[in-house]
Amino acid sequence: MERIWAPWRSEYVGKESPSGCIFCAKLQADNDDDNYVLLRANKVFVVLNLYPYTNGHLMVAPKRHVSELTALEQEEAVEIIQLTQKFVQLLKLVFKPEGFNIGANLGKVAGAGVPGHFHVHIVPRWQGDTNFMTTINNTRVMSEGLKATYRKLKETIKNM
Repeated sequence: MERIWAPWRSEYVGKESPSGCIFCAKLQADNDDDNYVLLRANKVFVVLNLYPYTNGHLMVAPKRHVSELTALEQEEAVEIIQLTQKFVQLLKLVFKPEGFNIGANLGKVAGAGVPGHFHVHIVPRWQGDTNFMTTINNTRVMSEGLKATYRKLKETIKNM
């Protein structure tokens, strides 16, 4: 195979990396749809990952800029777990995954892409979702674009 067509990725190509915290920027922005913010709760919010491992890859983060799990206030920690539970159920309903990876990368050496703002990843998984592209080329093949995923999840949230 000589080419893989992924035209939906063109919206990221050539863009400058934002300075500062991407989570705080999304919270300060006025357009949740453009920032793929699915829900703003009391202390926490839920957002689609712009560089997902699989379709439906979400992140749950406190609104407060805090880098350490141990620095979370009790209300933040409880709400993170509650929303993680809620969004696992939502993803089951919408995408019917066969399993999930749920976790946090604490610190840059542990793989945190945004080490300054604590967040939990929810990654839906299916049998065979890792193939030669991921294994050999470190490339993920997504079956739908972020806008379509966002619309599906937002619509389901409205109807719950």
